[in-house]
Amino acid sequence: MSADRALMAAAAGGDPQAFDSLVRLHTPRMYRVALRIVADSADAEDAVQDAWISAWRALRGYRGDAAPATWLYRVVSNAALAQLRRRHATVPIDEGAEERLWNVDDPDVPERATLRAEEVAAVHRAVAGLEPSQRVPLVLREFEGLSYEEVAAVLEVSVPAVRSRVHRARQALLTRLEGVR
Repeated sequence: MSADRALMAAAAGGDPQAFDSLVRLHTPRMYRVALRIVADSADAEDAVQDAWISAWRALRGYRGDAAPATWLYRVVSNAALAQLRRRHATVPIDEGAEERLWNVDDPDVPERATLRAEEVAAVHRAVAGLEPSQRVPLVLREFEGLSYEEVAAVLEVSVPAVRSRVHRARQALLTRLEGVR
């Protein structure tokens, strides 16, 4: 049994330290996913908090069919999408969140750093402008490194549906980024 599965089993059995360990272990990744979906740090924090509340409430029902991380991706993706629905529109990301999202390297040459930052900002705006049905699978697949099968499990759709959504998202990004570079 993996450490994650052992923590989930202990937390489902009512062990608050196990749940606390899960929170500490998975919150950074969940925040990254939520931030890429909602494109606002305050909304991402709210989504993660809502996700953990939902996870706590549903923990006893966790059957272990999916890996704990996959299950938590599903919970945070749903919470982030709910946050978007409450907001009804995507708002631009806050200034400080961009570096946390994209891990911009700071090369020695300032001009290259400026160009890199502009390219990263353009990509981020393009991703934030995608419909949630395209943004979520793209974030999970390309930025979080999940397999198509894992993304399908998170979103509870078929693998071909995930492939299609990711393909459409990539096409939309290419169209939006034509003038960059």
